[in-house]
Amino acid sequence: MAEPKPKPLPPPASLPPIVRLVQIMAILRSPQGCPWDHKQTLQTLKNHLVEESHEVLDAIDSGDRKKLCDELGDLLLQVVFQAQLCSEEGAFTFDDVAATIVAKLIRRHPHVFGDVTVGGADDVLKNWEEIKKTEKEGAPRSTLEGVPKSLPALHRAHLVQKRAARVGFDWDNAGGALDKLDEEIAEVREAVAARDDAKVRDEIGDLLFSIVNVSRFLGHNPEDLLHASIAKFSRRFQAVEDEVHRAGKKMSDCPLAELDEIWNRVKSREPAA
Repeated sequence: MAEPKPKPLPPPASLPPIVRLVQIMAILRSPQGCPWDHKQTLQTLKNHLVEESHEVLDAIDSGDRKKLCDELGDLLLQVVFQAQLCSEEGAFTFDDVAATIVAKLIRRHPHVFGDVTVGGADDVLKNWEEIKKTEKEGAPRSTLEGVPKSLPALHRAHLVQKRAARVGFDWDNAGGALDKLDEEIAEVREAVAARDDAKVRDEIGDLLFSIVNVSRFLGHNPEDLLHASIAKFSRRFQAVEDEVHRAGKKMSDCPLAELDEIWNRVKSREPAA
């Protein structure tokens, strides 16, 4: 019987942590490594990347910096893991990933590393977009190119509108965005009255896009606002359920007027925003 191969040793602690991480990932993918890691591909890692990104967001919202440190490490692992897979293909290495972002940051910050002068953050963003357009060979890039299609729709709409605004395609003030919102609400009403389902879908989409634009114009991220409203609704709804159950009833047995009255009581007990 052949003797089992010796298990690999972890990289020495004297190495920089990022070097150790890259080397550990290479070991995990080696013949002496981990069977689960061997099975992974860029496609199988996509969901893990999304999950880890959202766990980072949750950690930020929690205010727990120790948790955030831990979650950022998990997210970094996904970058290192994917770079390792691509290194095995001969496509690029983790060092190439780091070198690419270093070069990009220097190139896109000529006001820091060059002789460009800016008047503030708005100028920085406009320069950033102009520099991005020059980075692709051939025809000039669209301002909207590169906004990920896989983003949640509210977030994607927000980014598309921000990109357009950076090149001057924006209202002069919030009034324009609010007037457009009123216009879209009227068009939804017209489509509903006409019983045109295709038109209803189209107009509701336009209405949502306009709501995002109002939020964006006023300096808010619609994704954050909707999450907050969902949490508020859930908190109040559960309080209504509790009150109904304490009365020995079921929600389905209560008329809407009664539930609405309880809802208003619950709402009145909350501190003013």
